[in-house]
Amino acid sequence: MNSMTGFGAATGPFGAAGLRMEISGVNRRQAEIIISLPKPWSGLEQRIRDYVSSVISRGRVNINIFLQQKDGDEGASLTFREEKLVALKTLLGKIGKINGSSVQITMDSLIRLGIITDNVEPNITAEEVWRSTLCDLLHEAMQQFSAMRATEGAHLQKELLARLNTLRRMREEMKCLATEVPTRYKEALLQRLKEYDLMFKNDDERLVKELALFADRCDVSEELARLESHFNQFEELCSSDQPVGRTLDFLCQEIFRELNTTGSKANSAQLAQTVVKAKTELEKIREQVQNIE
Repeated sequence: MNSMTGFGAATGPFGAAGLRMEISGVNRRQAEIIISLPKPWSGLEQRIRDYVSSVISRGRVNINIFLQQKDGDEGASLTFREEKLVALKTLLGKIGKINGSSVQITMDSLIRLGIITDNVEPNITAEEVWRSTLCDLLHEAMQQFSAMRATEGAHLQKELLARLNTLRRMREEMKCLATEVPTRYKEALLQRLKEYDLMFKNDDERLVKELALFADRCDVSEELARLESHFNQFEELCSSDQPVGRTLDFLCQEIFRELNTTGSKANSAQLAQTVVKAKTELEKIREQVQNIE
């Protein structure tokens, strides 16, 4: 069992600077991979995406690849493209004459237009970057990312199983309370008849029929049996090394449905209270299931 939350990073040498890759993951119902890397290497995006897709099946994964300056070498990894700035200034001058006012240039504009850029060495192709550095960084960062997801998953598994055991105890309590409901109804019915001086024998056909109908209406044995089956499936999935988040989420919905039916058929204040407690515990389980791949 893996969590969808994780982080991994790796740094390697690259020319006069260092190359760093950071991978982070958060919860998402579907798989979503966001890749940010220098423009000259954009051709490697699909290769990176394919590799990450083979590892994760669910969650949003952000991959950031950038040049890292060495200590004491601030700005050495940036390039100023003077010819582009001269062309931009000429163009803005023409626009200013038409508008009757000058147009200001901001630092953000210079970066967006590529006038100030990362100093990616032009003689090194994307394929050479992949073979020399980037492929190894991707493997290393993904190993850290996967290890953290597995560690988080183990914590989630422990908590889910503990809460599942709580639900099992509540189910046993419901079972005991459910068996007492027909008996309590019979006692209450006989007491009411006695108050109105309407005495019936215990084997009176009308009394037996009324008790039988009531027992059938409030019978929750099927619901409790299905709950036990869902609990067993849930526990088995928690031990799986495959992505099980969607299946666990579906089981939570089914468990809620059985609890809801049990509560509506309860005809017992104590049983209804236990169902409410079970729903509260189930909601805590569902919150954690949203973190599982």
